[in-house]
Amino acid sequence: MINKILDHSSKPWYSWIVFLMTVCESIFLFIPPEVFMTPAIIADKKRARPIIVAAAIGSIIGGAISYMIGLWLFDTLGVWLIEHFASPEKFELTKALFIKYGVLIIIATAITPIPYKLLALCAGFLQYPVLIFLGVSAIFRTGRFAIIGFLLWRFQERANTIFKKYSWQITVAAIIFALLGLLIITMI
Repeated sequence: MINKILDHSSKPWYSWIVFLMTVCESIFLFIPPEVFMTPAIIADKKRARPIIVAAAIGSIIGGAISYMIGLWLFDTLGVWLIEHFASPEKFELTKALFIKYGVLIIIATAITPIPYKLLALCAGFLQYPVLIFLGVSAIFRTGRFAIIGFLLWRFQERANTIFKKYSWQITVAAIIFALLGLLIITMI
């Protein structure tokens, strides 16, 4: 099964999968984009650049969609997303942190497992300047994906061996890492 995943992830169309999954991650998924990026880059080093670009563009488009939901549809779709994929308490905490720290919170959510989607909803709801939000997000989310992509590219052979041996454990660890981000936001 692992070989099949690696085989499919080396195809050119897999960049679209990374793009779509990263858009979804920025709106409602709690699976880090690196989970979708990793197989393609370790299957074929040459895929690193298109995969990083797909993740970065998908992240920014998803962030813009979440921002718009917070801006225009908060009372309907925004509340539903919060109730089904987070909690009103987490949203209120995120809102308070966002008001207090602004750009620093954007940077923190861009480079850590703290859920980016909650921040994007808050930014829209609070009518935070969209160009600042998207600009800072683009710089730091792209930087995060570029660092991960570079490390996977650089250590592709070792990563391939590790991935084949521990793929399910790595996936579970990535999900746990994302859940830790939720825990961090509730403890702050």
